Parts: sequence; C-alpha cells; structure tokens
Amino acid sequence: MSEINRTSAWSALKAHAEEVGKRHLREMFHDAPDRFQTFRREAAGLTLDLSKQRWEQDTVDRLLELAEQAEVPEAIRRLLAGEKVNISEDRPALHTALRLPEDASLVVEGEDLVPGVHATLARMDAMVERFLSGQWRGATGKPIRDVVNLGVGGSDLGPLMVTNALVDRRPDASHPVEVHFASTMDGSQLAEYLARFNPETTLFVLSSKSFTTIDTLSNATTARDWLLARLNGVSREEGVDRSLVMRQHFIGISASPDKMAEWGISSDHQLEFWEWVGGRYSLWGGIGLPIALVIGMDGFRELLAGAHAMDRHFQTAPLADNLPVMLALAGIWNNNFLDIRAHSILPYDGRLEYFAAYLEQLEMESNGKSVTNKGEAVEYSTCPVLWGQLGPNAQHAFYQLLHQGTQAVECDFIAPLSRYDDVTDSATRAHLMSQHRLTLANCFAQSRVLMLGDDAIDDEGPRPGHMRYRGNQPSTTLLLERLTPATLGALIALYEHKVFVQATIWGINPFDQWGVELGKKIANETRDIIEKREGVEAMDASTRGLIEAAWRTSDQ
Repeated sequence: MSEINRTSAWSALKAHAEEVGKRHLREMFHDAPDRFQTFRREAAGLTLDLSKQRWEQDTVDRLLELAEQAEVPEAIRRLLAGEKVNISEDRPALHTALRLPEDASLVVEGEDLVPGVHATLARMDAMVERFLSGQWRGATGKPIRDVVNLGVGGSDLGPLMVTNALVDRRPDASHPVEVHFASTMDGSQLAEYLARFNPETTLFVLSSKSFTTIDTLSNATTARDWLLARLNGVSREEGVDRSLVMRQHFIGISASPDKMAEWGISSDHQLEFWEWVGGRYSLWGGIGLPIALVIGMDGFRELLAGAHAMDRHFQTAPLADNLPVMLALAGIWNNNFLDIRAHSILPYDGRLEYFAAYLEQLEMESNGKSVTNKGEAVEYSTCPVLWGQLGPNAQHAFYQLLHQGTQAVECDFIAPLSRYDDVTDSATRAHLMSQHRLTLANCFAQSRVLMLGDDAIDDEGPRPGHMRYRGNQPSTTLLLERLTPATLGALIALYEHKVFVQATIWGINPFDQWGVELGKKIANETRDIIEKREGVEAMDASTRGLIEAAWRTSDQ
C-alpha cells in the first residue's frame, strides 16, 4: 500500500471536505431529518450515535473506501489471528486472546494460547477466593483487609478505572477487602496509606510488565521496608521472619518471573504477564487482579465476555456497520480533513471518573507517533490531543471553550440509560432516578447546543455577540443500556479497536512506545548525576542549573 495520503480515496476526501466543511450541522439536520437512524449503530449493549458528526452519507462512503484502500479488513484479520502486527518489536499484539472463552483456540507459532490464559485466570480465581473468604492471612495470622496496587501507566490506569466504575458490583463476601492504588514515584500516595494502614492486614500487589519500572520499584521498596520494620516484634520477641512477610504480603504480576523471585516474591504468589500484551492493553489478565478483588471473579469474567462480544463484532461486522471502524472514521474525518485536532471525553456518570484518563493513555501512547511503519516521517496529523472529565463537572470548567472558544473540538458523550432501579428504598430510588434523568438531560442538551448553537434556543430577539453560540461542534454520543461489567468491557474494547483502525489508516504502529522508553532512560541517567554529584558538566545549561538548585536545597 502506498502512503495513505497518496491514495485516490484520500484525495477525494480532501476535495469533498472543501465542500462539506462549509456546511453547518443545523443545515444537515434540516435537510435530513432521519440522520439519527442513518448514523446510529448498535452492538454488544452499546448504541453509537454519529449523527452529530459533520458528515453526510457521501462522506461515510468515501471514508469506507479509504479504509478499504488502507486494507483495514486484512489488518483486523491479522490482529485477531495473532500475526505480528507490532512491527518495531516483531511480535503480535494479543490482548484479545486474554478474553477468549475457555473452549476457544488461538494457535500462535505452534502454541495454543488459550490454556495458559485460563490457567492464569484459575490462579487469580483461587487468590480472590482466599481474600474474600478471609483465608489470605498476613505474617501474624490476621486476614488481609487492605490491598494496595503498586503500578504505573497501564498497570495502574486500567484497574483503577474499572474498579472505580464497578465498585457497586461487589459480590456478597464474608470478608471483602479494600483495594487502593499508588502510582506516583514521589511516594505521596503511598505515604498516606502507610500512615493509616495496619501492616499486619495490608498486602501489596506489584504490577510491572518488565519489573524494572523505577516508579513501581521505588514504592515497592518503601512498602517492603515499612512492613519489615513495623512487623518486627509484633508477634514474638524475635520478630516476624522476613521470608514469611515477603510471602504473605506481596503478590507480583510481571512478564519477568526471575526478577520477581529475585526481589523476593514467592513463585506461587506470581501471576503471568506475557510479552505479547502491551501494558495499556493489559487489564484483561493478571493485571486485572485488583478488579477481580472488587467485583469478584464472576464479575471479572463478565467484563471479559463483554470485551469478547465487541471483538466478535469487530471481526465479523461489515465496515459500514462496525462500531470501532465507524468511530475511528469519524476521528479520521475530523482530524485529517476538517482540521480538528482536539478531542474531549465526557462521561455523564460519576462511576466513569477515570475513563478519560484511561483513554488519554490508550490513544495518545498508542497513536502519538510521527513515523510510519516504513520508517518515514508522516505527512499528515495522527493522534489528536485527548483530554476529558466527568461531563457534569466539565460543564462548570471548560465547556465555555467548547461553546464559545476559538478551538474546534470533537467530543464523545458517554452515558448509561438506566440506573438506580435496583435501589431498595422507594423514596431514595425516586430521588436518585430523578437525578439520573437530570444527568441524561444535561448530556443530551449539551451535545445539542454544541451542534445547533443559537438555533437550540427559542429566539427572543437579537442578542449581543457575547451571548451568541456558533454551534457546529461535532460530537459522538455513546449510550450503554446500563453500566455493567459486560457493557464496560465492550466499551473499552470499542476504543481499543478504534485506536487500531486509525493506526492502520495512518500506517503507524499503535503497540510500541519508544518515546516513553527514552524518557525512562534519560530520567535514570539524570538521577545518577543528582545522586553521585558528577557528570553535570555534560548537561545543557537549563538542566545543569536545575540540578545545581536541587543540590543546594539538599545541602541546607
């Protein structure tokens, strides 16, 4: 395939954008009252409304032709067949294998991956059962009550987002545990936990694919020393045996079992993390242990099933009816043809508080690339700047810019249709359901005003310029029947596959992150200079000045 911007479909879209880009969404809705039916897609418990995108059916047809010329169908087949789609690291990207059912089979390089995946799930199941029944006990014999996940990036954002979203799905358990997260290398999150948790009933999960991430290991070393110091002498005069503390208070999740063992984690308290799963795609396996501790293994398997349902849809649906493909094409249209380089994620459900942060990593770490798979500089925009916040809160923060600023922004509105119908007390249920209707009203109204601008308001006569709204801001609305493990799994998988489709069209690799790796390398070198106080003369003037300022402060 030639570079995508040199294809006939790309050229046709550039010319088409000159015409359609001049039209306002209010005109498009006026001319086609059935737009919602035309641009609605449904699958796996999700409804995708693309009618407020600044496009027409002709646009979609041309974008589908672009997808065909970019060989998207073949790319989907290769991804799900386990072929080496991670070009720079010469390996497959098999996060979808983590959610295959037990009776499935996926043979990659002569090995069926499914048995190993389900062996890890079975080990997780046994661990979760021990925790939730009060049988996982610390070194002094007391049941573990607090579990702290030590990880960063995909080892933190995925489990943090899902546990927060599904915390109300806790199963009945004789001994529920509280799950917490510490990711910052400065120790600020961890310090707060260490100040108030009982070391006898606290366990740490070390989540790191390489088991070399300095952020995680710094926190882990502090946690280990805290446990050993605080537990010494708790149960008997001679103190608690170090090996017993390490065994009962640490679980490791990594692709490097040797490094986990060297650090002191018992082999039967390790969960496997495969090299063919990227960190930001990893919540579906062992990295999801904190999720399973909150929602139980049945709930975790529902999460996997929801994601697998979206995988099947992605694999089998025609491009024109394929939710990930259509969502990806909307982004391509905005980014590359309408010159909209900002994208905001706006969930209208407090449980999805961390969803925008999760997508920031998923999309920008995956597609924040400027070199093609052929090693050439790209000649077009790739990933837009992605950010977001809970929609109701964002309305009082940055919606002013969305409605009246100078920047064009694509928005994704996300909301569940049903909530609170299971609340037992009738009066409380009525109040909460009323609040949910208010939330939906805000969600729908905001996307409508962004679309129509002044036309959304009953005209009471001329208004000054500072009270006018231009509208014509494109948006997508994603509705879940209700927020469950299954629909959340489908939602996450939808965005994973959207990222892959866009990467395929742009001709880039969404499964590496060399920019991140470079940052880690330089940070470690700089740390050595700060600690050893040598080598600063090789630094640039700014970095040298900053390091010297740090030295002066430490000397005081």
